[in-house]
Amino acid sequence: MTEQKLYVPRGEAAQGPYALHIDPKAAGWGYCALRVLVLGPGESHLFATGDSEWVVLPLTGGCTVQVDGEIIELLGRESVFSGVTDFAYLPRDAHAQIASGAGGRFALAGAKCERRLPARYGPAPEVPVEARGSGVCAREVHNFAAADTFDCDRLIAVEVITPGGNWSSYPPHKHDEHLPGEEAELEEIYYFEIEGDGVGYQRVSPSRPGGADVLAEVRGGDAVLVPDGWHGPSIAAPGHTMYYLNVMAGPGDEREWKIRFHPDHRTEGYR
Repeated sequence: MTEQKLYVPRGEAAQGPYALHIDPKAAGWGYCALRVLVLGPGESHLFATGDSEWVVLPLTGGCTVQVDGEIIELLGRESVFSGVTDFAYLPRDAHAQIASGAGGRFALAGAKCERRLPARYGPAPEVPVEARGSGVCAREVHNFAAADTFDCDRLIAVEVITPGGNWSSYPPHKHDEHLPGEEAELEEIYYFEIEGDGVGYQRVSPSRPGGADVLAEVRGGDAVLVPDGWHGPSIAAPGHTMYYLNVMAGPGDEREWKIRFHPDHRTEGYR
């Protein structure tokens, strides 16, 4: 993957056991990272967290995470379409081992950070599930590591389930400027899974001259990077539920998710 390539098709950023490996250097920015680890039955993986905090989020299957002398058992889930999952938080400057008896795929959502917080278990029943929007803009948000639900230093991460035929990430919105009380500066990664091998569509439009500009047909395993710009809509094709994982982080002193909606799009009932 080359610097500043914003649409990343499945397999293009694969590296070793990772089906997807995006770090700040490859993305051309300062904070956000995402890896998708694939483990076969009985396999394990050693992982150094370095200067970043990470959340281990099962996409399919369960695993055991050993870190800082603790063992965290993740029950996981059958698929991203079968509901919320438990997860594990890994601090910076740690060494972890991720092992899976039955095998599976596991997202590692990361952000460069300063504070070293303790390793923790995130139970599935404690993940806030939000119904957002209405009508053809209805979708379900799993706020497992949202800014106001789970303590991290810089990392913000949520999952979104969009029914087939619906729009989400709508109205288009942005968070590429620091405007106190109005907008936070955050980089963002979208990672997609599409039910039934379908397709979806992702739009990112410029918020400044020469800014991010993407219109991509996305499939399972694809990613879209959002360094700046108005992002949305994310469109699920009829008959194919769309899942995406949002990973965000930025330079602000406060860990907060503050966005501005595009002024040319009405927001009533869609947000």
